[in-house]
Amino acid sequence: MENTKELVWKSAVELTTLMQKGDLSSTEVVSAHLAHIDRVNPSLNAIVTLVPDHALAMANEADERQAAGEPLGLLHGVPIAHKDLANTAGIRTTLGSPVFAENVPDTNALVVQRAIDAGAVTVGKTNTPEFGAGSHTFNAVFGSTANPYDETKTCGGSSGGAAVALASGMVPVADGSDLGGSLRNPASFCNVVGFRPSPGRVPAWPKTDMWSYLSTEGPMARSVDDVALLLAAQTGTDPRNPIALESRPDDYLPPISEPTSALRVAWSPDLGGLPIDQAVTAALAHVPELFIELGHSVEQDCPDLDGAGYVFDVLRAWGFAMNHAATIEQHRDQLKETVQWNVQRGMDLDMADHLKASRMRGEIYQRVATFFEHYDVLLCPVTQVPPFPIETEYITNINGQQMQTYIEWMRVCTDVTVMNCPAISVPAGFTNDGLPIGLQIITAPRTDLDTLRVAKQFETATSVALRRPPGM
Repeated sequence: MENTKELVWKSAVELTTLMQKGDLSSTEVVSAHLAHIDRVNPSLNAIVTLVPDHALAMANEADERQAAGEPLGLLHGVPIAHKDLANTAGIRTTLGSPVFAENVPDTNALVVQRAIDAGAVTVGKTNTPEFGAGSHTFNAVFGSTANPYDETKTCGGSSGGAAVALASGMVPVADGSDLGGSLRNPASFCNVVGFRPSPGRVPAWPKTDMWSYLSTEGPMARSVDDVALLLAAQTGTDPRNPIALESRPDDYLPPISEPTSALRVAWSPDLGGLPIDQAVTAALAHVPELFIELGHSVEQDCPDLDGAGYVFDVLRAWGFAMNHAATIEQHRDQLKETVQWNVQRGMDLDMADHLKASRMRGEIYQRVATFFEHYDVLLCPVTQVPPFPIETEYITNINGQQMQTYIEWMRVCTDVTVMNCPAISVPAGFTNDGLPIGLQIITAPRTDLDTLRVAKQFETATSVALRRPPGM
């Protein structure tokens, strides 16, 4: 077997190729990753429910299928970890909440089942804030997840455990979900790739509000090609989800091709005037010139997102009330204050709030559609601040501007959520003290493949994603 340390840093694309050729077995690959998890996870706390026996049994089944000459899936034998918000049959799913600390579902979430159907091997569950609330991964069940580039800093959230597991070599691919940045923020903080696909591209089931376009599930990995590989397994319509998009999984099979012609690029260093920490601005200062060097035209511009903050606040609060009001009634004293506040905010909404948010959302979408008649891609930061101390629950001030809620410091992601566009976070640079900073790449609604192509070109041109955490 190859050197274990090098094996865990191979991409999912490399691993599937080697396993399907018979040069590696899934048992070898999974065993190497489990050994690596044992070494690095205790100090990082990324995988909070580890199932080694289950993983090895799945790996053995994958090897037996190959030996029998059976068709092999896109993710044949590849280790994967699932976010602890996604149901996993027979495996504890806590939602990061003491209320569900012993919850063991009977069925898999659709995103989990599709990965398994594609041949992936489940090694465990990744940490998340309670109910995925907030872009800092900590909870009362498992504690905090540390950033592998500096263990005194947060890894972001809410797919923080997934991002850390990827960045530290514990798994080559992981699933996550994104309401207001939960696939993008931790990817930026941990120097990996997180893709928020168009709503419906990766259909969710089960889901309380089946008609919601605000949240979506999606892939995370260390490279754009690996993200695309997982997306190919995740995408496709499902009759149980009314917003599921018709998709051709083959469209996302790696290698993803780069753009072949000049693009009209809009660059917005602050997404229309949001406060951005100087460390973030400095780390991304090279971006416009790099895209010009790649042959594209670049203008500083941004769609008019006036009202996006209000729209997101109302729709998020409505969703929290729908999902968690009953839990609050029965277990209020066990839930963190920000969850209580967000649910109560939803309960306090009136018809005027809903009418205003719905009207404004429609107006924003029309302005965004018009914007993308003039541009092919929008570039902006993923986060407004660099990774912050792990003891800080959330950011309350940026450049002297007070944040009014626990999520306002992430408006550079939440405003993009309201745009209803595919958006990806790709590694872009580092602060002077070695903390990762990502670039957010956004394309027109439902143009997910275009997003991936631009991201692939940027990734190739920079090689920032190749920088590993210290000591890894």
